[in-house]
Amino acid sequence: MELHLREAGGLTRVQYEILHRLNESPESVRMTELASLMVCSPSGLNYQVGQLVKRGLVQRDSDPSDERGILVSLTEQGRAVLLAAAPGHVATIRAGLIDLLSEQQVAQLATIMKVARDHLRSVVPTVPSRKAADKHG
Repeated sequence: MELHLREAGGLTRVQYEILHRLNESPESVRMTELASLMVCSPSGLNYQVGQLVKRGLVQRDSDPSDERGILVSLTEQGRAVLLAAAPGHVATIRAGLIDLLSEQQVAQLATIMKVARDHLRSVVPTVPSRKAADKHG
């Protein structure tokens, strides 16, 4: 999967997911919300978004409703790279996993992944707690 994404769009799996999530959103997404959706740390997300900004695939802007917030949006170039990589990405996932499973197994896998995602969201901090920030600040 990673090899296909690199060849098709010069993307990592995480970068592809960022582009995909931004493409699914009708408007810009706050970095903290994107980190929560992806179950990753803000610093890790910030690095990946920075790489995409350098390539002109996404844009970062200050949130006009909250000066501390950062909004991320997909550029037209980012959308084009995503759309070019998506068919092969989907075909790779289907051939390597989905087509090997029965409909019942696919449903079970979806349930299992939801349980894992919900658990990770509850135990993996995506935004530092105030207490941790106060210790370092």
